[in-house]
Amino acid sequence: MKQLLLISSAAVMLATLTACNSGFSTSRASAKPYEIVVVMNKAIWDGNTGQAIKNELIKPDIYIPQEENAMKITYAMPDQFNGIMRSYRNVLLVDINDRMYTKVSLQNENDTWAKGQAILKINAPEASMIDSFLVTNPGDINDYFNREELKRMKVLLKESYSTLVMEKVREKFGIAINAPSDIKSCKEGDDCLWFSNDAPSCRMDLLVYTFPFTDKNTFTLDYLVNQRDSITKKMIPGSFPNSYMATEKQVVDYFASSLHGKYCGILRGWWKMKGDMMGGPFVSYARVDEQNRRVIVTEGFVYEPEKAKRNYIRRMEAALQTTLFADEQQNASDNTLANNTLQQ
Repeated sequence: MKQLLLISSAAVMLATLTACNSGFSTSRASAKPYEIVVVMNKAIWDGNTGQAIKNELIKPDIYIPQEENAMKITYAMPDQFNGIMRSYRNVLLVDINDRMYTKVSLQNENDTWAKGQAILKINAPEASMIDSFLVTNPGDINDYFNREELKRMKVLLKESYSTLVMEKVREKFGIAINAPSDIKSCKEGDDCLWFSNDAPSCRMDLLVYTFPFTDKNTFTLDYLVNQRDSITKKMIPGSFPNSYMATEKQVVDYFASSLHGKYCGILRGWWKMKGDMMGGPFVSYARVDEQNRRVIVTEGFVYEPEKAKRNYIRRMEAALQTTLFADEQQNASDNTLANNTLQQ
């Protein structure tokens, strides 16, 4: 079973990441989601180390059917990195200096030159050591920027979200979730809600369902996939007789993670329509609702044939990360009240 810590601070990269914030900035970060500027010496950029960094940043997500680069890269030499370039939302700075560093390290900063900006700095005594670091720590750089993009999306979702989804999930399951505001339709089952924006393109759907929690064996790939398939077969029919949504078993993985400090089982993979040609990416989060001895699963899936899907499935994952159980809603409310009291 693959184990990947996407949210917990115990991730490999964060073990070597030194966080700092270099001060207040007034301008807003520019560029689109998943666009990045890389700043480093041109000779190194044009060599093996530069190619290794490019390969890392464009590495496609295997859980998206059509190949899409992870990041869109803009390169700048250090003396070019000024003016509008410094307002990029994502910045990767590479510093090679054998007098200052003895090993490869990563340092992150936020809002240095613009609000909403994420900066990651790679420090190394020599370029070849970065090559080796990327081999032994694959995905660490992209994971950092992915987390930052998800944070930005969650902020936007808290400002504007679907009131239909919020009302329905609170009424049926006692939870809260900030789903994209254009999700406006709902189908209800015994232990499931299926929401959609019903868009002819850029279609985004949300599933919320529950099943009893029995033991820790609940959180395995096979068990969660079987539960998923039993729900989607009943709830999501295809366009043809006897067609329905199912999990593509060749492309699905389970990851152990955490959300709001509690264990979270994550499925990433492809969905398909049995008896049809439709399909796309999905991501689901499963957590134990201890007060009610049940598992609550929130899932986002996307349908956008032959077109880019990365930003849509990531937007749905950001929504899943806003999910709050009843006790978590109370804690959030208490924290807000405490902060407001301190500010008075």
